[in-house]
Amino acid sequence: MKNKKQPVRRCIGCMESKDKNQLIRIAWYEGRLTVDPTGRAKGRGVYLCKNSSCREKALKKKALQRSLQANIPEEELNRVFEELKDYEQ
Repeated sequence: MKNKKQPVRRCIGCMESKDKNQLIRIAWYEGRLTVDPTGRAKGRGVYLCKNSSCREKALKKKALQRSLQANIPEEELNRVFEELKDYEQ
């Protein structure tokens, strides 16, 4: 039996490609932003490393809004970035 190849995704903070299981997915669906630890939620998704420096870079560069091609309200962004702290390594 062959080993299954691990999918690779790019972090929107540091722009490094890493195995999908090392990153946390953020999904944008029907005007709502959610943290998606399973990687299976509906909607367009972007990935972030599980560390605070990538989170800060993504916030500073407005990477979430650009990657999702959406105007995301400030309070929605703050809520998601606070929730991401629970997944920090």
